[in-house]
Amino acid sequence: MEESVRPSSTVSEPPPHIDLKSIPRPPRPAARLSPTSEQPEAPSPKTPSTAWEARYRWWVIASDVFATLLVIAISAFVIDRVAPQDMHAFGTAAAVFTALPLSRAWSQQVLGEGAEEYRRLGRGLIAAAVLVALGGLLFRALDVQPWVFIVVPAIALVAFLQRYALRRVLHSQRRRGHCLLPVLAAGSPETVADLVARTKADPYVGWRVEAVCTFSGAGAERGSGEVDGVPVVGRLDELAAHVRRGGYRVVAVTADQYWSPRRLQQLAWDLEGTSAEMVVAPVLMEVAGPRLNISGVLGMPLLRVTAPTFTGASRLVKEVVDRFASALLLTLFSPLLVAIAFAIKLSDRGPVIYRQRRVGRDGHTFTMLKFRTMVTDADKIRKTLEADNEAAGPLFKMRKDPRVTRVGALLRRYSLDELPQLLNVVVGTMSLVGPRPPLPEETATYAPEARRRLLVKPGLTGLWQVSGRSDLTWDQSIRLDLRYVEDWSLALDMVILWKTARAVFLGQGAY
Repeated sequence: MEESVRPSSTVSEPPPHIDLKSIPRPPRPAARLSPTSEQPEAPSPKTPSTAWEARYRWWVIASDVFATLLVIAISAFVIDRVAPQDMHAFGTAAAVFTALPLSRAWSQQVLGEGAEEYRRLGRGLIAAAVLVALGGLLFRALDVQPWVFIVVPAIALVAFLQRYALRRVLHSQRRRGHCLLPVLAAGSPETVADLVARTKADPYVGWRVEAVCTFSGAGAERGSGEVDGVPVVGRLDELAAHVRRGGYRVVAVTADQYWSPRRLQQLAWDLEGTSAEMVVAPVLMEVAGPRLNISGVLGMPLLRVTAPTFTGASRLVKEVVDRFASALLLTLFSPLLVAIAFAIKLSDRGPVIYRQRRVGRDGHTFTMLKFRTMVTDADKIRKTLEADNEAAGPLFKMRKDPRVTRVGALLRRYSLDELPQLLNVVVGTMSLVGPRPPLPEETATYAPEARRRLLVKPGLTGLWQVSGRSDLTWDQSIRLDLRYVEDWSLALDMVILWKTARAVFLGQGAY
């Protein structure tokens, strides 16, 4: 059997020289340059407006290090009496400082916004606890249990609180117009205008659209040089040139017929060497979070969208936490519940608890409990107030509802009237976090997509409450509920519960 033999060079032969400059590169689209820019643009340096990112990251790292060392120092004194031969403290510190970077808990992309920052921090600290436990088994240190089950959770508690405090400071600065990332938006005038409106409504995200590129180089109206107050600086084929001149931190690509896979790939190549991060809006669906994964199949990058999970281990954990936490809260709030009941009874001698039929998971109805905040014949009076309804859709809301009693107004402001719903959570008809429990007459008018909010248990609180409560429109409420149903996670529940406590304490959006 013959084999083809490739002649090989001898050891003494020098390797062939390869001229890197001769390798052809992908063609760059021609871009119109301004009369003053005769020289090719150099990659823009890090602009002063984004220098705060590195400082904020170091503040986060320093806070985690401080929390770890503080808790370990106290624990070493309390548990081991600072025994010189004991390596528990050093091992725990090494485990934490190894696990956090490996879990990318200090990645600049996730700091300051969203639940992913807390998810990575929690994942890193869980990994640290596992490392401490494995170290105890390896070195036969069987007395390592307090460090696994007490010290590491204590580090997590302090670190989470510090991260939240830093985020509050950052968001406060962003509301004042500081610590914002300069964004160049590129797409159709309509989609860009939607992006601009969202960034103005939610400054805590940290984006400020400072310039726009459109296909024609003009705004929505013929001859207009701006989109929603933001200047249009050029056409889409000039995008890379404007990024290099302007020093933008984010290039937000929104929907437009101009964009094709080849042009997006070329734009990604053109932005190499700049400080800009390219962000492409997924225009096909509003899905985010852990359900989205990118993988390569047959040489093509594909966006995989997994089905939402309504069963499984995570849902079991949620069920257990719901019932245990609700029973604990009922016990802790029992003196307050008794005081509220007395106040309602003494005000008009009417019933303390208001029972109402609501629709739960899979369309099954249940009786929801609330403290009564209105006069006893409120349902009858409502028919005379239909013309004064201030809510959209099937909801009925009035800022100054004449049926609300004096005690009821105070209870509503701080959502104390909803405390009896903890009993609904204990018996399993509701959850601590979930979509708003609708009335049967509301569900009768639901569009097919709105009925998806009935796939999970309704919640005592949810995205709708931490995003504006009664100030939301019907469409906004439905969109937030559907987002929760589609992108649910335990980390998202933790964030919502934390934000709920703040919203209730401040009485935001409740009436």
